Amino acid sequence: MRVLITTQAEKTHFLGMVPLGWALRTAGHEVRVASQPDLAEGIADSGLTAVPVGRDHLFHYLLKSVKSLGLDDGSGFEPNLDQDVPWQEISDSYQRLVPWWWKVVNEPMMADLVTFCRQWRPDLVIWEPTTFAGPVAARVCGAAHARLLWGLDLFARMRELFLAGRPADEHEDVLAGWLGGHLAEYGGAFSEDLTRGQFTIDYMPPSLRLDVDVRQVPIRYVPYNGRAVVPDWLRGRPARPRVLLTLGSAAPERVAGHLLSVQELLTVLGDMDIEVVATLSAKQQAELQRVPDNARLVEFVPMHAVLPTCSAVVHHGGAGTYTTALFYGVPQLLLPDLILPQYMFDEPLLAQRLAEQGAGLRIPSEELSGWRVREELDRLLHDPAFHRAAGRVREEMLAMPSPNQVVPELERLVAELREPS
Repeated sequence: MRVLITTQAEKTHFLGMVPLGWALRTAGHEVRVASQPDLAEGIADSGLTAVPVGRDHLFHYLLKSVKSLGLDDGSGFEPNLDQDVPWQEISDSYQRLVPWWWKVVNEPMMADLVTFCRQWRPDLVIWEPTTFAGPVAARVCGAAHARLLWGLDLFARMRELFLAGRPADEHEDVLAGWLGGHLAEYGGAFSEDLTRGQFTIDYMPPSLRLDVDVRQVPIRYVPYNGRAVVPDWLRGRPARPRVLLTLGSAAPERVAGHLLSVQELLTVLGDMDIEVVATLSAKQQAELQRVPDNARLVEFVPMHAVLPTCSAVVHHGGAGTYTTALFYGVPQLLLPDLILPQYMFDEPLLAQRLAEQGAGLRIPSEELSGWRVREELDRLLHDPAFHRAAGRVREEMLAMPSPNQVVPELERLVAELREPS
């Protein structure tokens, strides 16, 4: 069959899709990855075939511009959707998210993606959960379609709360109106599968997954960080407990100068009997006044190569680092409020659920300080209960079907859901 994987041009969202693309390709299926031109080289580097569509979105430039003016960028997202939230708050979130985020990243690629799908005729479209152009194009060409998540399914949970609490006299549904308007251009109409997929491929382990009413296809997470070269220093066993300190590949420019500086973190960890591996951009490294003797600074290190050698990881809660650490059974110290709140998505909830499982610790914004990080890291390193709990979550992930094992289920679902040609 022909499978189209599609994502708006956000590299961190794409990386988690690559192993399933490989599995489909090695099973003999034709695979293409459609995204905006900015991501084409990253797709090609993964060994998959890139199809540039539309033009690049300006989402991050828009955020920076609005931030520089001191304005509300409208991109905030309620991180506690596992709890009861007033309907009006959910409705207000849609009023912000659709025009400020989802339209901005989708509109530049929507029409060209539909054109490509009409030409290539995929049997299945797999889309990351902010690329709503994917299900629109799938509907137009009659393909089955599925979401592939990169974190907690706050999207489906938000939709559930919106529909369940919607007043009988309330007619406005900004998400349905936007997607339905695009389908109407091609003679179609809105349906709920455009918001949540005909089914959802989810690599979050069951103990951490949100309870949402979607047709789920569990899949084992396979770490992939892009092009990777193992440096010499990573080939041997560390002489002291190794701790990875990372703010993620997409976050550094958004956290600099905010709640806690990298300099403060390195300083308070400087006299601990550990090796700190800190991933920092060249700009961040140049801004440091002092580098402790126990710190190794790198611009990039493959997560799947360094984390198996680590005793703990300190990070802001990005889904890629979070799930890779889970896969290798590494206890985590999460600082989900390190980034300004308007950039948060599921980091606080990921941190909360991991702490509930005993596989890590979290420090909320009101308690965040360098010394608190030091105290909690010391606790994480010396209490074996955290390592045991992290090991349990790892075993839970390993019990999930691999991407190769999921392929036959995808074939069956396509045969069931694809429109007859």
